[in-house]
Amino acid sequence: MEWMVWTPSVAIFISVILVSLASLTVWEIKSPTIERKGFLPIMTTRGDRFFIGLLGAAFVNLFWIGLTDMSAWFGFVLSLVYMAIIARWG
Repeated sequence: MEWMVWTPSVAIFISVILVSLASLTVWEIKSPTIERKGFLPIMTTRGDRFFIGLLGAAFVNLFWIGLTDMSAWFGFVLSLVYMAIIARWG
């Protein structure tokens, strides 16, 4: 059986997601969210938009890596922009 290799990049990635989820939990306890309608076709909460943004950012990265020969860092930046748009106006 082979085990997953915990490189520094993987550890940072998982840590950022866990810290984000913990922060969203604290934020939700301190200031409960109200569902709202943005440009997404459904009513969403803060957590919904975070999940949709995170999932979409993963697909943006995969498409970037699969369809271009440019640096993956550009795809990463594009993913962050995508997440910011979803979080703010989604």
